[in-house]
Amino acid sequence: MRSLRLQLAVFWALLLAVCLLLGVVVLGLYRLSPAMQLELGRARVEGSCEQLAQRYAQSAPDTKALRLDLARVLLQLVLTEAPYVEGGVWRTEGGIGAYAYPTYEGSSVKTDVPAAEQALIEQTAQQAVGTQRLRTQQVRGSRELLIVAACPLAAPGAAAWTMTRTQLGAAAAEGSLRLGLGALAAAIVCSALWLAVLLYRGRARLRGLEAALAAAPADTMPTLARTGLDELDRIVASYNGYAARFAQAQAAARDALAQRSRDLRLAALGRMTSAVAHEIRNPIAAMRLKAENALAADPGTQASALRTIVGQIDRLDAVVRSLLALVQPLDLNPKPVPLQPWLQERLATAAAAAAQRQVALVLAEGAPPCAVFDPMHLARAVDNLLDNAVRHARSPGGSVRLWAEADAARGLLVLGVADDGEGVPDTLRGRLFEPFGTGRADGTGLGLALAREVAIAHGGELRHEAGTPGARFILEMPWQTC
Repeated sequence: MRSLRLQLAVFWALLLAVCLLLGVVVLGLYRLSPAMQLELGRARVEGSCEQLAQRYAQSAPDTKALRLDLARVLLQLVLTEAPYVEGGVWRTEGGIGAYAYPTYEGSSVKTDVPAAEQALIEQTAQQAVGTQRLRTQQVRGSRELLIVAACPLAAPGAAAWTMTRTQLGAAAAEGSLRLGLGALAAAIVCSALWLAVLLYRGRARLRGLEAALAAAPADTMPTLARTGLDELDRIVASYNGYAARFAQAQAAARDALAQRSRDLRLAALGRMTSAVAHEIRNPIAAMRLKAENALAADPGTQASALRTIVGQIDRLDAVVRSLLALVQPLDLNPKPVPLQPWLQERLATAAAAAAQRQVALVLAEGAPPCAVFDPMHLARAVDNLLDNAVRHARSPGGSVRLWAEADAARGLLVLGVADDGEGVPDTLRGRLFEPFGTGRADGTGLGLALAREVAIAHGGELRHEAGTPGARFILEMPWQTC
């Protein structure tokens, strides 16, 4: 059982069971106590008296005169089974005519009627004869309680009587036992209330911790407040220590990610040094050749040479601008962006090139209404992906599809661009996102490299998937709702 509530409930049930068991034991002891003996003594004397009257009536049903010999025998038989009970027969004429105390624990058989109690015995017997009903009287003394019972016999003017004594300590014991039972019941109730309060407070503290954790952002671990309960506070202190270490790890991870981005950028710069030299040397060589030919030729051909030189200069300028965009650190400015208008603007940017190649642009449905990112830098990345897709789509009659969706399970915003062209050759896939890693003679390969840098700066990634047909480029980054 791992639930604290269940364990406390089980403990409560066990405590209640123990209290009930103790109550049963105390009740059993009470029944064996002097107080219960008082009730038992009364029951013994009344039962013995009634048994004497019943057995006498059965033994002498037709005798109207009292038979003392039969009464003495019945007294011995009945009182032998009633410990500490003495008894006899009383007559209206003659008083006590028979007496027996077979369970007397003295040195010899007791045959004399106690003189001190004789008046009470005769009074009780006389009342029984007069009313023809069982009569019982109790007389409290300084140390004991006397119980006398009398019941009428079948013979006229005769009654059987029985008597016993009970210590007065029984009454005091009864009060003590009742007080003990009351204290036990109060202990049960107090224990139940105490455990109920513990359960309520414990659940309230746990609900507070649960609410604090539920209200925290998905990428953070909140600092929990102390609850005032030592066991929970030790867990809270451990959790807060872990949360602090987690925050430090997050900061270190962010620093490592930034360092990784810088390292990747530097590595890319190292790899593209030779490609840059090649890209710049070719236009320079072409311009040098044109200039030398123009100088050696007639003036009429110089205008054509100058136009060629300007074109090569434009090409160099495009390479330099792309290189600057790639090597300069990205200073992101994230803000809430309505996705649908932003995506339509991306398609509008690529519309002219798509119309020239007779390629249809399609915006898929299902985009979330809003997300947080840097709209300018991410627009450059998506524009490069769209430009690349339009260049490689089937022409004429091809199509390029743009979509955006939220992956709630992984907490990602997914942007995708797909074309229906021939796809990326296997020989090019290993260096697809490297600068100048392109298969086109007129391309620099800087667009995909720049798009990948933008994805990394947003904490995400850009990957390629082979389509059927064509190619798919998937940009994933952390999703923050507006």
